[in-house]
Amino acid sequence: MRIIDRYILKSTLSTFLGCTAIFQFLYVIIDIFSHLDELLKQKIGLPILTEYYFSYLPIIFVQITPIACLLATIYTLGNLNRHNEIIAMRSAGLSIWRISRSIIIFGFIISVLVLTINEKVVPRSEGNVERIKGQIENRSERKREETVIKNLTIYGLENRLFFINQFSMTENTIEGIVILEQDKQQNLTRKIVASSGKWQDGIWKFYESITYDFDPEGQVKNEPTYYKEELMDIPETPEDFIKQRRQPEFMDISQLKNYINILSKSGAKTITRSFKVDLYQRIAFPFTNLIIMILGIPFALQIKKRASALSSVGISILLGFLYYVACAFSLAFGKAGFLPPILAASLGHIIFLSFGLYKIRTTP
Repeated sequence: MRIIDRYILKSTLSTFLGCTAIFQFLYVIIDIFSHLDELLKQKIGLPILTEYYFSYLPIIFVQITPIACLLATIYTLGNLNRHNEIIAMRSAGLSIWRISRSIIIFGFIISVLVLTINEKVVPRSEGNVERIKGQIENRSERKREETVIKNLTIYGLENRLFFINQFSMTENTIEGIVILEQDKQQNLTRKIVASSGKWQDGIWKFYESITYDFDPEGQVKNEPTYYKEELMDIPETPEDFIKQRRQPEFMDISQLKNYINILSKSGAKTITRSFKVDLYQRIAFPFTNLIIMILGIPFALQIKKRASALSSVGISILLGFLYYVACAFSLAFGKAGFLPPILAASLGHIIFLSFGLYKIRTTP
């Protein structure tokens, strides 16, 4: 690595670390003071509070790295430009790409780091945060909530959708059951309603069940059948209900892929499409750091005087805001079915990466 690369990288790294530390400190302090009355009322001990915020630090880090990368880029190149060091480098025959090389490499490394943390650390941190929140809230029925799941929705195999009012994990019983069976075109073919059910000897037994069969037009084609007790041919086990209860933010990429595979077999196209967008977004989001640094480079090179510095910083922050807005709209269109999931997760990144590269190329 050349001296000039080490010089630029040192400034970028120190600014990035400083911004990251300050933002994390401010986040924790603001969060503590915003919940101070509740913490004092619940008499939360320092060990629990410390564990909570240490678990939260990886989540905060992933969220704040893009703005820290942008500020590091603007400060480093802007400072070089104000002291005419950029002019000296250009006079020595160095191009904008050569000057910015160490910053771009740094942005790529940070993106890979965030991707790794988001995959390996954040899901566990999310789980720890939720667990500690339960302790802090000190709810009187928390113990019951750990063993009883209410309002459970399951996208099962063989195009079945389960709606269950209450599921007891200790007793393997369910109450308030509605099962909708669909064909491959998502047309309703059968509806099963039961007051309760129990898992016994590897099979579900439903009580007071009523079954409705539907024709292709969605009309009931026969008299509903009623059973006081009925053995159901349902492949889902109580363990499957517990697994599908897991929220996607608590899963890593491989777990989320498996979850999407289960949903796709159930024929639930809308929810499957939504989770596919989330999956591709989880992979694409970390590279926001690289793209936003590339966006900041051409505007940072325009900083010489105080007025131009303020305008360049303002434009960079505005572009960063528009970047997030464009990504949000793209994700919304993807979940609504107007864009393929992989395109919805990457469209905003592609547009602003192309714009950033164009601005660097046209910078004199």
